[in-house]
Amino acid sequence: MIQQKMVLRLSMADDKRRAKALRTAVSMRGVVSVKLEGDKIVVVGDGVDSVDLTKLMRKKMCSYVELLSVAEEKKEEKKEEKVEMSWPNHVSFVPRYFYSIPEEPAFGGPGCIIL
Repeated sequence: MIQQKMVLRLSMADDKRRAKALRTAVSMRGVVSVKLEGDKIVVVGDGVDSVDLTKLMRKKMCSYVELLSVAEEKKEEKKEEKVEMSWPNHVSFVPRYFYSIPEEPAFGGPGCIIL
């Protein structure tokens, strides 16, 4: 999986503008994480267009936004090991059925019992 790390610089005067910048960055499709570093925002995402992100930030924040860097990170995927559980040999989950042949009626005569 290849992820992009984008660093954007913008002016954030107060907490309200910082929160708005974070909300705007997170709203883009494919963004995995966002963090603040002073007056910079570091956005990590998979398949995020950096130019579209910069345009969106300029539109929503109504201020100067500069794209400083874009770097690709190759992240290794963790492989999960399958653990096979083995049951002891003496345990059998096969149902055992006992079949019996129905006996003739007690009165000894052939025929239908329902009549």
